[in-house]
Amino acid sequence: MRYTDLADADCAIAQALGVVGDWWTLLVVRDVAGGLHRFDALAAELGVSRKVLAQRLATLVEHGVLDRRRYQDHPPRYEYHLSDAGRGLLPVLIALQDWGSRYVSGDGTLRATGVEGSAEVRAARALVGTRIPPVLLGRDTGAVDPVADTPRTVLFCFPGAYRPGVQGYPPGWGDIPGAAGCTLESRTYQARAADFAAAGASVRGISTQRPDQLDAFAEHEGIRFPLLSDADLALTAALRLPTFRAAGVDRLKRLTLVVDADRVVRAVDYPITDPTGSVDDALRLVDSG
Repeated sequence: MRYTDLADADCAIAQALGVVGDWWTLLVVRDVAGGLHRFDALAAELGVSRKVLAQRLATLVEHGVLDRRRYQDHPPRYEYHLSDAGRGLLPVLIALQDWGSRYVSGDGTLRATGVEGSAEVRAARALVGTRIPPVLLGRDTGAVDPVADTPRTVLFCFPGAYRPGVQGYPPGWGDIPGAAGCTLESRTYQARAADFAAAGASVRGISTQRPDQLDAFAEHEGIRFPLLSDADLALTAALRLPTFRAAGVDRLKRLTLVVDADRVVRAVDYPITDPTGSVDDALRLVDSG
């Protein structure tokens, strides 16, 4: 079947590939999700010819994956933003990233943490200097900005934590390297909250769990700092945070970011093999930056 015939096939997978089957197209979606909205910025990041980029952007706008918004009248200039259909592709990007990390550059092992020296670890550490785009993460009380209005924000990403008796951990959770320890990590951050505040830092926990699950866990454990839900994968896709899939859910691997008031990542702790010890490491990163 020719590429141009895919959209006519009586198969939803083939129809989707007719829109986003070209690899440049998915990379455009990836970079728009990461906060690049203008033509020149996308061209510079992708290293693609302006003709190819213009064609891919036109296709994505035509199919409703991107919204085109004018930001300048003379001459007319446009920005490109994800539509609802575009945001619906974020799980696809994360699935491709997870598959590539596990089966292409990895050894196929399911892990909730990175392997020292791997491409995944290098990519995570390269987030230093990256600006976090404006995203809102979920709470039962409403969506909030993960970056606080303090000199530093510590964002610790964790795979999952549940209130006892409400929902148990997925089967085989304890057998996944790096998955255990989320409750102890959160408790330790709460115990050291005054130390982070004295250093001018706010603490935020981030998981891909639902807001109600995180709120139930926080209430049970007495966690008073926000635990935020990235169930829609907006931040995960924007920063290409490392993930793994367990029990049918895309989950964040354990990773800590220290972000400044200008939303710039100043330090990354990854991989994390000691969840409770990572709290002391985070405080040292705050103090050193």
